[in-house]
Amino acid sequence: MLVHPSSSVSSVPSTPLTQSQLVPEMTDTASNISPASESLKRDFGSGRRALVVDDVSDVTEMLSVLLSHAGYEVVTALSAHGALEAVHKERFDVIISDIGMPEMNGYQLAREIRALPGYDTVPMIAVTGYSMFDDRERSLNAGFSAHLTKPIEPRALLDLIETL
Repeated sequence: MLVHPSSSVSSVPSTPLTQSQLVPEMTDTASNISPASESLKRDFGSGRRALVVDDVSDVTEMLSVLLSHAGYEVVTALSAHGALEAVHKERFDVIISDIGMPEMNGYQLAREIRALPGYDTVPMIAVTGYSMFDDRERSLNAGFSAHLTKPIEPRALLDLIETL
């Protein structure tokens, strides 16, 4: 399932963001990632497109809100198959994906996306709960540019995207 910026995902939720996905000091309210926030004043994503892939809708919504406020146009997919459908229809400047998803995991998704024309150098970031000693290496070998373990710190994710 794809969700485009015009849907409800692009609006700031009225309830606190999912604590399990953010560093605790960033979870007070959704206002922590508002456009007026000092940490997001650099509008580095303006005009760029991001794809967020996770089978947990709260995670896709949280990342969508964060990236939208940073200036990205965001499309979300709740499965690897939905993500593949999206990359066949549209061009993305960055892809953020979970690893542990049903049917097709993030490693398989990264390999398939990297094989597509024009996606060999697009930054891909694994944002996952997988934190065993070899998970980072497995992510990089599958084609991800970086590996972040949940819970993530929003500013760290945006800074990472900016450097890729």
